[in-house]
Amino acid sequence: MNVAYSFEFQDGRTVEFKVSDQPEVPAGKQPSWAKLEHCQCSNCPLKPGDAAYCPAATQIQPVVEAFQSDSAYEKVEVRVTDDRRSYSKHTALEEALRSLLGLKMATSGCPVLGELKPMAIHHLPFASSDEFIARSVSHYLLQQYFAKRNHREPDWELRGLVERNQRLQLVNQALWQRIHSVCKGDSNLKALLNFFSMASSVSFSLETQLRKLEGKLEGEPA
Repeated sequence: MNVAYSFEFQDGRTVEFKVSDQPEVPAGKQPSWAKLEHCQCSNCPLKPGDAAYCPAATQIQPVVEAFQSDSAYEKVEVRVTDDRRSYSKHTALEEALRSLLGLKMATSGCPVLGELKPMAIHHLPFASSDEFIARSVSHYLLQQYFAKRNHREPDWELRGLVERNQRLQLVNQALWQRIHSVCKGDSNLKALLNFFSMASSVSFSLETQLRKLEGKLEGEPA
């Protein structure tokens, strides 16, 4: 998996990032907010002896620093290219950052966020809430099908999906706390909050979200 994000601002500034499913470990000293013990997630399985820095924080650190002074509502032209196709959109910075930060976190090596890696491999930029729900449920049910085929107990009731997103919420909250002190602008913070709200919709209102999707799949008026 190789994904490139290119941001073009109205003043001509361009910023580019590349993401792979085998991220490089950043060389050199990282900022203090990236240390493992700084606002460490309450459900983090890592210990100081395992790593000096939070894997997710080290991967999003270049993005946070690049956009730390920018407004979430600033309009940018974003082009996303992967191994198969390209996407482009003229949008608010926070929507594009939500996609980029989510992808970086899922492929960062974080033991908790790593549960999203199968979705990251089939990355969909600028996904709406409905698309996020549909993709989350579809991937999870496919995993359950393979579990059944391999003589393991499947979870057709989606209990594990809800529990997974509850774990992800704790990570999202801790990451938001990590970067809150270093962001002068609000783009990164709003992007993470947007990503957090999507995970929350799976944990707290999955049945409601599924009913909405059911109506659309059956052709009911929106």
